[in-house]
Amino acid sequence: MNPYLRASTTANSLRAILAGCLVQLTLITPGFGQSPYRLQTGRELGLLGVGGVAAGTALVLESRVEPLTIADLASLDRTRIPAFDRGAIDRYSTTADRLSDASLVGNVALAGLLTIGTKPMRQDIKTIGVMYIETVLLANGLQRSVKNLTQRNRPFVYNPAAPLEEKLERSARQAFFSGHATNAFATAVFTGEVFRHYFPESNWKPVVWVGSLGLATATAVLRYEGGLHYPTDLLAGAAFGSLIGWGIPKLHEVKNKGELGKRLDIQPWSTGQANGIYLRLTVFSR
Repeated sequence: MNPYLRASTTANSLRAILAGCLVQLTLITPGFGQSPYRLQTGRELGLLGVGGVAAGTALVLESRVEPLTIADLASLDRTRIPAFDRGAIDRYSTTADRLSDASLVGNVALAGLLTIGTKPMRQDIKTIGVMYIETVLLANGLQRSVKNLTQRNRPFVYNPAAPLEEKLERSARQAFFSGHATNAFATAVFTGEVFRHYFPESNWKPVVWVGSLGLATATAVLRYEGGLHYPTDLLAGAAFGSLIGWGIPKLHEVKNKGELGKRLDIQPWSTGQANGIYLRLTVFSR
């Protein structure tokens, strides 16, 4: 056989063997890819429904709360307040009250700015928005229901420096547990969790966590300084809010490992002279 023909045949055979073994792996970078969260109609209706029922229940319970009377105030005994909480009754500040509102709004604004200001989160604004509404509904509906059932007097009720008219309002009996702390920590943990899922490699994750939790902590401290809550009110609110802020994103996480089959495309191919396998693994796709 002609040596050149033999060499050509051998080369073609090698190319066919290599082509037959060829596997193509396509990775789509996660820049603006698949959302780490997914909405499901049934689940969302269920969560929104539970939140709505809880909010309605809280309103009904609140309408049944009887404000303190002058006689009630005269019979209050500060020594019945647990020692751990007793320091709160010596505090009262309308400035701290207003600043606690501002720090809570700042926390919500931070979440909104991150959502609008980053492309992956902005593209998923509907998903993030629905999850946050669920978080707020559940957190507020449940905490306000508990608050109106326990009817714990706020610390300033015991403080002679606080105005009498405030002590006679219905809200003066809504100390446990703190709504501001609940909302602040629910928002802070929600923000940190969502951001880290969209940007798992970002160096800004600690900054987001420290910023959001810092604002939440400031809100709780200001509620204490304002004479509006005892430490136990704030700790309970922080714990409950954190649980809701973590739990709602967790319920919506896309479990990529369980969906490998949906992201893996394997097909045979042929050029007429050689056969092979085409493999395409989509790591992130819209």
